[in-house]
Amino acid sequence: MNIKGVLFDMDGVLIDSEPFILQAAIEGLRQFGVNAEPDDFTPFIGAGETKYLGGPAEKYGVAFRPEMKTVVYAIYADILKQHPDAVYDGVYDVINKVKAEYKAAVCSAADLVKVEHNLNAIGVTPAFFDALVTGSDVTRQKPFPDIFLKGAELIDVPPENCVVVEDSINGIKAAKAAGAVSVGVTTSFSREELDEKSGPDYIIDDIKQLPGILNKI
Repeated sequence: MNIKGVLFDMDGVLIDSEPFILQAAIEGLRQFGVNAEPDDFTPFIGAGETKYLGGPAEKYGVAFRPEMKTVVYAIYADILKQHPDAVYDGVYDVINKVKAEYKAAVCSAADLVKVEHNLNAIGVTPAFFDALVTGSDVTRQKPFPDIFLKGAELIDVPPENCVVVEDSINGIKAAKAAGAVSVGVTTSFSREELDEKSGPDYIIDDIKQLPGILNKI
């Protein structure tokens, strides 16, 4: 297969942000009268922050408000500053290896402000990648394929010649719907869950395994 592009999800792939955005979401939603539990957020992982916050809020009878994201992002930024180890070991080396051989884009369902917080933690700027697509750039979020189709378009590589690296069930479904090769990382869901609920083409347990997988495709 002629792979020419790699489309990276952000949260749970390049940075271990899921525990921290969960903590920020629980704390932030309390300010709006929502006493959500951790499991309330699981179905919305990878679907963008509007659904990630709005889904649990609506479960408790509170309509989503844009101010919720503002509050949660502020809390998240503070938490992230206290956890420089949130970036997965070897990420910088991996993305440099990928960039040496393929076009590379970040395709994150999160809003730009959160993506920038994460990139800053990794030690790169948005310009480091050939393209950057966030949840604000598409109308339909994962599991729809729009974000990966947009990423492939921006790096000028057909989706079928792209590999998508994802940690979430929604994200892998989106990658498959886009016609890309999907690589699931077991940071948010187990191998069994990923395989049963989304069926990625490949599954890895560590981002450092990605170059080896790319060589096999």
